[in-house]
Amino acid sequence: MSIRPATLFKFHKAMVHRKYRLLFSSPCQTRKPGPKGPSEQLIAAIVEMKHRNPKFGCVRIAQQIAYAFGIEINKDVVRRVLAIHFRPKPDTDGPSWLTVIAQAKDSVWSVDLFRVESIVLRSHWVLLVMDIFTRCIIGFGIGPTCIDGMSACRMFIAATTGQCKPKYLSTDHDPLFRFHRWLANLRVMEVEQLKSVPFAPVSHPFVERLIGTIRREYLDRVFFWNALDLARKLSEYKDYYNAHRVHRSLGGITPAQCAGASSAAPASLVCYTWRQHCRGLFRTPIPA
Repeated sequence: MSIRPATLFKFHKAMVHRKYRLLFSSPCQTRKPGPKGPSEQLIAAIVEMKHRNPKFGCVRIAQQIAYAFGIEINKDVVRRVLAIHFRPKPDTDGPSWLTVIAQAKDSVWSVDLFRVESIVLRSHWVLLVMDIFTRCIIGFGIGPTCIDGMSACRMFIAATTGQCKPKYLSTDHDPLFRFHRWLANLRVMEVEQLKSVPFAPVSHPFVERLIGTIRREYLDRVFFWNALDLARKLSEYKDYYNAHRVHRSLGGITPAQCAGASSAAPASLVCYTWRQHCRGLFRTPIPA
């Protein structure tokens, strides 16, 4: 049996590390007085939330813990807890089969289009409408592979049915948003259209980021068959995003709370359960 030189180098490095750890570590084994760490129940809740929501980062977990249990916790504490207690499952890296005008509230919406592919590789266009101030998803409009200005109007009406229309609507320079029927539709609703800076996606940041979030967290992890199935699943994500998903830029509250909804009652670390969202793709703790 032969030993590679790399193995000897690793063994030597480990021995050197062990040597200096023994030389310079404190011989006293008693714990010094100081602030206590998180409780066992809090550690278990952090680890379980990470297991159930692999895409959640330390900031999101800290904010979700504060939202669910009413316990303020620093993101660095979450990071240390996960470094010690969390061991990712082999299949958590991929999708699961089972599983500044906006300061005036309710006056500025943002709209954009993105394309998705069904399980049979049929393209569908999605028109996303969001409220910039509250970050709430107003709605989704689903269109066929080939869309024109009339289709964009129908998708916008479907996405905003039952909602009070805003004063301003922010759009990019897509030709669909310059179509005469689109502009006439906005004039009828007395909505003024605001254009972003050409060829600068950062000038349209909120809706662009939301589209990326929807893709990363949801659409890249689920399949859909047709437009009806896509609309149903996007509606489920809308309910989760608005009412249960904490938002980093909102200080750890949900878009619904920013819009004026009441806060949920905090859960107890001793007795709580998990609520499923989007058919079990996301899970958040609630009082038992």
